[in-house]
Amino acid sequence: MIPDPSNIRIEDYTYDLPPERIAKYPLSGRDKSKLLTWQGDKINDLIFSDLPEILCPGSLLVFNNTRVIRARLLFTKESGARIEIFCLEPVSPHDFTLNLSSEHCVEWKCMVGNLKRWKNGPLISEFIIAGRKHILTADRIESEGDTFRIRFEWDGTGISFGEVLEALGHMPIPPYLDREDEESDKTSYQTTYASIEGSVAAPTAGLHFTPALLDRIDSRGIERAEVTLHVSAGTFRPVKSENIAGHRMHTEHFFVSREIIEKLKDREVIAVGTTTVRTLESLYWLGASIANGHEPEEENLSISQWEPYENDSRENTGTMLGHILSWMEKRGRRNIEVKTDIIIIPGYRFRVIKGMITNYHQPGSTLLLLVAAFTGNSWKDIYNHALRNDYRFLSYGDSMLLLPSAKKR
Repeated sequence: MIPDPSNIRIEDYTYDLPPERIAKYPLSGRDKSKLLTWQGDKINDLIFSDLPEILCPGSLLVFNNTRVIRARLLFTKESGARIEIFCLEPVSPHDFTLNLSSEHCVEWKCMVGNLKRWKNGPLISEFIIAGRKHILTADRIESEGDTFRIRFEWDGTGISFGEVLEALGHMPIPPYLDREDEESDKTSYQTTYASIEGSVAAPTAGLHFTPALLDRIDSRGIERAEVTLHVSAGTFRPVKSENIAGHRMHTEHFFVSREIIEKLKDREVIAVGTTTVRTLESLYWLGASIANGHEPEEENLSISQWEPYENDSRENTGTMLGHILSWMEKRGRRNIEVKTDIIIIPGYRFRVIKGMITNYHQPGSTLLLLVAAFTGNSWKDIYNHALRNDYRFLSYGDSMLLLPSAKKR
């Protein structure tokens, strides 16, 4: 039965999170965090380093390899007023890689803090690369709702915008940490396998993995694969409507290779993080769209927010992924970029993943709704257990492994 979003009240998916339970800093050992396991209503308390022994050999663990950029730029005016520009997504060039590697001016969609103090004219800030001082200027081009299109220009030959951000930018740690970013966040708010720059928030379920733990996973015969979804600031956007039907889900871009899609067809897939869940489940609906005759344009692959609930396809996952592979083969494509607005709510039937690793989420958030979609009403037992047993919450907190059944692993 297709869920009715107007019947899903946000107040039914909230809980009391004391501020002291929010982890402001990570543990010194990434894999020493607590790991709650839920297998068909059975809850156990373990340590994250126990993970390789829990997963089935032959299963496929899928990671999001996005890398967090230092997206917060601070400018101080002569008056002493501080203006913050938060880079959300590139506009020109639109491609993340091309934009960050550009050695000329670039434009980004941004949020602006303390906007009332930025009356007119460009903002200017100094930065140093290789011992030489350079200047970055920011010009406000036009407004786009509650965001702005900002043009950045800098002096210096051979300097990319990515290098400018590395030299001048600040890590975009979550606002609920209620502190300034620190030097340690440059490494701790980044997964050890991050490789593709573009996120303005970390895929935090992956923060628990160490190179040694990944080696143990490999030695157990558990396969690994990577996708890329650049996490947007929308992941922190609160749900302000009474029911989920009134919430506009944020857009994120993901990138997947042909080789990964082929692997997904015949494996037990465990997603590392909700961003990976969103990526993998969106693939099913891209295949469904192609199957329904909606031949997408090569540069306009997208999944709308309510598509899974307007087209409750019953086709198996392999068939739908096969449609994508055929579409790619016809065009000689090895990789695809897809824009997804998909929202996963209670009543959703998961098509691609068989389990997930995730951290604990804010009350009344779309991420908590995603967990509730996978676990049903058991999400309450999971969160209550974590609260009673001193688990640490949110981005730098502990994690959970959610599996639908307690079959022998």
